[in-house]
Amino acid sequence: MDKDRKEALQVTKELAAKFIEARTISPSNFAEVFPMIYQVVLATISHSDTEDENNS
Repeated sequence: MDKDRKEALQVTKELAAKFIEARTISPSNFAEVFPMIYQVVLATISHSDTEDENNS
């Protein structure tokens, strides 16, 4: 697993835990929501890396 994917997975786990604590998501819809959160986080990280390379 590359660095970005590993970082995205960690952030997604933390966000999902916070959403469960806030009762925004539940164990019953976790499997549906987790991949969507992961995709947004990964896209954000990838977009950020692309901007950093362009500004260097």
